[in-house]
Amino acid sequence: MDIIEIKNLKKNYTLGKTLVPALRGLNFTVETGDLLSVIGPSGSGKTTLLNIIGCIDFPTEGSVRIGHEEITLMNDKQITQIRLNKIGFIFQTFNLIPVLDVAENIEFPLLLMKKHSKKEIRKHAEKLADDVGLKDFLRHRPAELSGGQRQRVAIARALVTNPDIVLADEPTANLDSQTGAQILELMKKMNEQEKTTFLFSTHDPNVLKYARKIVQLKDGLIIKESCN
Repeated sequence: MDIIEIKNLKKNYTLGKTLVPALRGLNFTVETGDLLSVIGPSGSGKTTLLNIIGCIDFPTEGSVRIGHEEITLMNDKQITQIRLNKIGFIFQTFNLIPVLDVAENIEFPLLLMKKHSKKEIRKHAEKLADDVGLKDFLRHRPAELSGGQRQRVAIARALVTNPDIVLADEPTANLDSQTGAQILELMKKMNEQEKTTFLFSTHDPNVLKYARKIVQLKDGLIIKESCN
């Protein structure tokens, strides 16, 4: 079953009087439980694509369906619920809250949902911290962690709501090769165990061996689709 369906997706930006096409009409699908990598050089449209799928940005034209829902037709309240309940984000800059410790950063999306008790939230956050190897760092703040540890916090935070989809924008960009490989192995393990759908954007060739499907972009167009 397809969890994401993209049809004729276009995105234009305006710089002064110049129209800049970031995406020029993409068509592809992502199956539930897939692990897909979107590759291409800087400026090819990878981040724009993930931002649109993640409801952070909106298309100029085209259709984006998540599950049975067409997100381009939704109002702001519906979009917020999709972001909160169905999608987890892993950013290359981590985007952790500096004044919160590891446990609090992981808990944050669950607190926004207002569906669970504080005790349930803390228990779930501590389990995820243990899963990503941070059991002994629960009271540390982001500034006290290495880049790899911060990325692990970001992964746990992305998974804490049990989302259908996790979007990872250049997840290894700020990491050394060994730490990057550890992070990818961790996400692959989570994908296999939880059947969560993962989408990476990357220009790192080392990421490709972890993907089951690869979509290659250039100048806002898909130039190749392949399976590993």
